[in-house]
Amino acid sequence: MTERAPFTVSDMILNRLKLRPLLIFDRVLRNQSIARAARELNLTQPAVTKAIRELEQQLDTVLFDRNNRGVTPTDCGVLLGERVKSVIAELRYLTDELNTFKGGVVGHVVVGTQISASARLLPRAILLLKARAPKILVTVREGPQDYLFPALASGELDVVVGRLPEPDAPLTARMALSHRALYRNSLCVVAGGHHPLVNQSDLNPHHLAEWPWILPPLDSPARRVADHFFKESGLPAPENIVESLSLLTNVNLLVDSSFLGLMPTAAARRFIAAGLLSQLPLGDVGPPAEVGFSIRQDKPLTPASRQLIECLKLAVQEDPVLPGYN
Repeated sequence: MTERAPFTVSDMILNRLKLRPLLIFDRVLRNQSIARAARELNLTQPAVTKAIRELEQQLDTVLFDRNNRGVTPTDCGVLLGERVKSVIAELRYLTDELNTFKGGVVGHVVVGTQISASARLLPRAILLLKARAPKILVTVREGPQDYLFPALASGELDVVVGRLPEPDAPLTARMALSHRALYRNSLCVVAGGHHPLVNQSDLNPHHLAEWPWILPPLDSPARRVADHFFKESGLPAPENIVESLSLLTNVNLLVDSSFLGLMPTAAARRFIAAGLLSQLPLGDVGPPAEVGFSIRQDKPLTPASRQLIECLKLAVQEDPVLPGYN
């Protein structure tokens, strides 16, 4: 069998790889579907399929396995996907730097967030940012820590805002990330405004045992806090549960049902003030967690990212509800 000749840098960059097929490849990889990628890119499915096939021919390898439910990346596809994320991130950095050099306050910041910051801190910071630099594009992606921090390390995200990882967390131990705490926030027990426990006299933790619960997923730091709360309260672990980190889903479940849930106090206050939720008078659940932002250590911040971080700090300083460090 003839051995394939290795690629050289000039061969790949000058003669083979073009940017447009790489961008199409990235969208297909994200969606695991050619049809969905075509819709998002406003292209026809044959055009997307052709771009992927040409890329596979250029790299002399198969990037996706096709099946009835979509496409699944091969090992080579996964490898290329990681590198393409970095390429796209570098292009965003270059665009911001060029726009800044030309004197315009524009740019693009991609921020990842968690429930601890998505209800209050981040929206306020975005409003401050838009007031000073309305042409900066802000893209927000919500997810768990095991998605957000790897995406930050690869350059897919510029900033992560939310609960900071624990100092000895294995997930981030080997990542070149820097974390800055802005305030501390505890969890509280919440229910819909019409829940029977809202008007329960002499409420204590044992009244919680018979109700269904919304809890963070098992691998979430907040879930460990929840499990410790049940154990310390002498309660069995709830059997009727929904695991969710979606703020919108959680609020609607609480409003429309008898579910109970745990929510960061700063996030809960917004919905309590709107009459949607009630905080049960059981005090703080677990120790306060540090909430702030995380960035890469090995890459300078883009001008747009610096602007957002300034607005995050200012949002904490101006908000009496958030007990900031500064």
